[in-house]
Amino acid sequence: MAYLEFNKKELVNLEYSLKREYLSTNHAGGYLNTTISGCNTRKYHGLLVLPIDSFGGERHVLLSSLDETLIQHGKEFNLGIHCYGEIYEPRGHKYITNLEVDKVVAITYAVGGMVFRKVMLLCNREDQMIVMYKLLEAKSPTTLRLKPFLAFRNIHTLSKANTDVNTKYSEINKGRSFCLYHGFPNLNLQLNVESEFISNPDWYYNIEYKEESRRAYDSREDLFVPGYFELPIKKDETIIFSASVKEENPAMLLRKFNKNLEDKHHRDSFESCLKISASQFITKRDKDTTVYAGYPWLSHNLRDTLIALPGLALCAHKDIKSFNEVLDTLVRNNRNELTVTNTQTDVPLWLFWTLDQYINHTSQSAAVWKKYSQLLKDILLSYRDGKRGNIIMHENGLLWGEDRGKALTWMDAYAYGEPITERAGYQIEINSLWYNAICLMLELANKSSDKLFIKEWYDIKCAIEKNFIRAFRIEDKEYLADYVGPEGQNKFVRPNQLFTCAFKFSPLSEEEKSKVLKVVEKELLTVRGIRTLSPKNTLYKGEYDGDQLSRDMAYHQGTARVWLLMFYIEAMLKLHGKSFISKAKELLWGFEEEISLHCIGSISEVFDGDPPHHPHGCTSYSASVASLIRSMRMIENFKG
Repeated sequence: MAYLEFNKKELVNLEYSLKREYLSTNHAGGYLNTTISGCNTRKYHGLLVLPIDSFGGERHVLLSSLDETLIQHGKEFNLGIHCYGEIYEPRGHKYITNLEVDKVVAITYAVGGMVFRKVMLLCNREDQMIVMYKLLEAKSPTTLRLKPFLAFRNIHTLSKANTDVNTKYSEINKGRSFCLYHGFPNLNLQLNVESEFISNPDWYYNIEYKEESRRAYDSREDLFVPGYFELPIKKDETIIFSASVKEENPAMLLRKFNKNLEDKHHRDSFESCLKISASQFITKRDKDTTVYAGYPWLSHNLRDTLIALPGLALCAHKDIKSFNEVLDTLVRNNRNELTVTNTQTDVPLWLFWTLDQYINHTSQSAAVWKKYSQLLKDILLSYRDGKRGNIIMHENGLLWGEDRGKALTWMDAYAYGEPITERAGYQIEINSLWYNAICLMLELANKSSDKLFIKEWYDIKCAIEKNFIRAFRIEDKEYLADYVGPEGQNKFVRPNQLFTCAFKFSPLSEEEKSKVLKVVEKELLTVRGIRTLSPKNTLYKGEYDGDQLSRDMAYHQGTARVWLLMFYIEAMLKLHGKSFISKAKELLWGFEEEISLHCIGSISEVFDGDPPHHPHGCTSYSASVASLIRSMRMIENFKG
């Protein structure tokens, strides 16, 4: 029995199976994503979704779905499933007897005395999806029909029937090649055996994606079906189907399938699932190596990359090479954002934390100083000297960030064009990052005998130590202000005070950390991460659901975040040592049940702040996965 396996009772229950999705990636930006029933519920779902260079590298759905039909004695059994409003047609999910998510996704169907198995995979570093079919049982001659549903559109849009579509196709070796619109690559559909292609171009109208409807988005799509492939299939015969942007050699398809299968790893434990998920976020395409923030709709961004990278590369796989390649890409493509201007004022400071994690894993502090010291110095100066425009160091050593009408921190949701949590002033996490960055640089400068840097920055470090508590301590409270703005201290209980308790360098005493962590535990800690706002606050939103406005209003006003959990665990381990390990393990392993929900084998972006803490947002989120893996390593490596 596979570690991640679903039975017939679960699969035929659409209320159950439509809420569970599986994901496979090619580690080059492409992915396969649908539900365990085979019914697409999101516009982001598809069997072959790829970044298209001619459209700026944005991802596009080429092959939306593929309906298999088994035919015996003229009777057809369609294994596909599509939603048309309240009607599902066909209802092929009722024939599924078993689904396993291991190295790849394997689905078994049973109908009319036939037992049919389908195994799907994406080829590593290639824009190709392969399906292996095998007829395990059959008492009569059987025909297999394959009907492709084509989209050729951006993942954020929907396809509508139109007269611009190119209905023509080209014959290629054991298949056909399609290109619906100008600018797209050809989609080459091929088999490893001869088949008959019956041309029957037609639109399938008003296919509905239930998750888009639930989120109050346009949810109906028209998909183009050019016809279908038809071929006989014998008992125990293996047939390979390929969808690729380049023409393949049909004779090599089975060997290619087996080679890719051999290179994949088993999902046979909670930790192995997290490791496989971690590897899916690191993508290499052309000269760039990047971190996708979350599947299926988030792309790469600086903050998520810097926060997730240590967990994804170093903690999951000890992959120093990928770590360096990601940072090289990030610095090469974003130097201006790091050293001159960026509306995300915390992002450049996360680079110091990320590099410190690298030093902890490699002990290569001298190499880091040699490679990055000038960049890191330029970043510090951009804050100190006000070069960034929206944030500047005051005489007290603290950073003041303000740009009215804009959210400058990670709490950056908007409603009606206005930030929901603007937080102008001294933000506590920005100043925690600032202090941590300066202290790290002073430590490295001392090892490298850079006396000039030490002379220039030591007094600033001392000023922060003197004024941090003065600014953020709330009289008669056990926790710290979230920020100090023109109107004074904001006394909302938020998780941003966690960072100064967890970072390597902190201006807080152990006693002050202890008080803060007790409040965090009491008001923010859940079994699915750290809440973004205390439930005692009148602005608290315990559920993240509904239309865009409703979700945005809840996004930083109560939803629980898994990525914050690693900082809570880190701070508690530093403070309480071995006595906290049992609780830390309980928090981490509580997520094991989540890998059979939402995205099979991965962890979601956000969870409801209120029990039972339903998962929401991106079904597979880089920082969530990284947080759990990094926390596991902290426990393993703890020496106290």
